[in-house]
Amino acid sequence: MVEIRPVRTRKEKKEFLNFPLELYKGNKYFVPPLYSDEKKIFNKNYFYYETARAEYFLACRNGNVVGRISVLIQDLYNTKNNQKRARFTRFDSINNTEVSNALFKAAEDWAREQGMDTICGPMGFSDLEREGLLIEGFDQHQTFEEQYNYEYYSSLIEAYGFEKEIDWYEHRLTLPTEEGYEKLSRVSAAIMKKFDLHIGRAKTNGAYIRKYLDPIFDLVDETYTELYGTFPLTESMRKNLAGNFKLIINRKFCVVLLDKEEKAVAFGFGIPGIGRAVQKSGGKLTLPCIFRILKQKYRPASIDLGLVGVTARYRNLGINSILLFELAKEMKKGKIEYFETNLTLETNDKVRAQFNYFEHYQNKVRRSYVKGINPK
Repeated sequence: MVEIRPVRTRKEKKEFLNFPLELYKGNKYFVPPLYSDEKKIFNKNYFYYETARAEYFLACRNGNVVGRISVLIQDLYNTKNNQKRARFTRFDSINNTEVSNALFKAAEDWAREQGMDTICGPMGFSDLEREGLLIEGFDQHQTFEEQYNYEYYSSLIEAYGFEKEIDWYEHRLTLPTEEGYEKLSRVSAAIMKKFDLHIGRAKTNGAYIRKYLDPIFDLVDETYTELYGTFPLTESMRKNLAGNFKLIINRKFCVVLLDKEEKAVAFGFGIPGIGRAVQKSGGKLTLPCIFRILKQKYRPASIDLGLVGVTARYRNLGINSILLFELAKEMKKGKIEYFETNLTLETNDKVRAQFNYFEHYQNKVRRSYVKGINPK
């Protein structure tokens, strides 16, 4: 028999955090989040709780933890979209429908009690958390920004009545051919000249963050406001993200485009691929882990493409080619093996078309599911 209990005690919180580490122990594709960041979800002052509510559940059988789930309501998103949606996230389970059904029922019951009529996921507190269920690419190493899951997860989710809502695609890009590189160079230079744009610079990573992070956040809000699952960043979210950026951002892989008045009109940034650096320590920032992160920060073997944003006036004018060329230059100079694109919505044909400048292939697909909540 499966027992579902809400997470309350210190022991239960530790079990919730440690369960995926045990479930994926020895799995070479799984990359844990930073343990210190995950612990914050149990802090009543966690910055996301300014706009969201959440509950956490464990599934136990014969005294052993066999699954977990978090269910949350992002009130800021619901108010913006006039919806009554809950999200499930941090779902992990052994391959057993009795366990998974019990977890989803607990999540759905809690969401119903909160007045919700729909539940979707995996989706976190914001679009900047790990999201989507891996449905293709189980033999691919995950980036630090995204979550790995076993292949059977989709069967467990669908067995409870969830259906596909939307997919994201991920691609691996390698350096363009010489012909492709030259073409990208010409296109980039022509667009820069036509619109009188230039690249923002700074002497240090700290100076770069101080100078451009707020304009980047403004562009994120403008660019992503209508995309699936998104909502404007709060000041607390910006502050927290700024702190995270300081650890891993290398300005060589960040591009901010400025107009002649020095106003930011587009940005794109890459994050040194630190997945393997945190894998060995189970996501804990031990001294060896920090050393590995810093090594990848300054001499990365791969780059994870982060967010890209273009202000409305310059959208659909080929601006992305400038951002990609600047990153390609660093790729060539630094002997970087490949880029990982992370998530691109299946509906975003224009962004995916930009990948044609590179040698590339689609290596992963993630899915968000949705289910109506039946009133009792």
